[in-house]
Amino acid sequence: MDKYILEKEKAVLVVIDIQERLVPAMKKKDKVYENTLHLIEAAKLLDIPIVVTEQYPKGLGPTVDVIKEGLAEYNPLEKVTFDCCRGDGFLEKISSLKKSHIILAGMETHVCVLQTCLSLLKEGYFPHLVSDAVCSRKKDDYLTAKELMRDAGAVITCTETVLFQLLEKAGSPEFKTISKRIK
Repeated sequence: MDKYILEKEKAVLVVIDIQERLVPAMKKKDKVYENTLHLIEAAKLLDIPIVVTEQYPKGLGPTVDVIKEGLAEYNPLEKVTFDCCRGDGFLEKISSLKKSHIILAGMETHVCVLQTCLSLLKEGYFPHLVSDAVCSRKKDDYLTAKELMRDAGAVITCTETVLFQLLEKAGSPEFKTISKRIK
C-alpha cells in the first residue's frame, strides 16, 4: 500500500519537457499547464523538490514561459534521451533528494513520460502519473501509455488527488491557498 500513499516528506515533482516547440501540437496543453501549475504551487508551499527536464532544447526550445514563471527557480536538466533516467544527472539528482514517490507531469505521455516512468519503476521508485497533467498529440497514444504504466506498476492519479494527499488536512494556510487555486 505504501506506493499509493503520497506524503510530502517522500515526494518529488518531475516536470518533463513542456517546451516551446513541442506544445503547439498538443490539444490538451492548456489543461496540462493549469494542472502542472497547481502541482508546482503545492510543491513550493510544502517544500517538495521540483525537477524540470528539457528534451534537446536547441531543437524544441526551453520550457514554456507560463511554467517557468510558476517555478521558484528554473534550472532544467537538459537531455537528448527520451528517458529522463538515461539523461546526464537525472538519476543522480533524484537519488540525492532521498525521496521514494515521484510525481510525473509533462509531455509526451507515450514517449518521454512513459520511458521515464518505466525506468523509475525499475530503479525501485513509486511513480505517480498525474493523468490530467500529461498529454500526447494523439489520444490513443496517451491512453495506451497510461494503461502500460498502470500495468507496469505505476500509480495513475489526477491533480486534485495528488494535491489533497499532500495537504493531508483542511484549515492550514497551504490548504487555503490551494483550494482557492482549484475552484
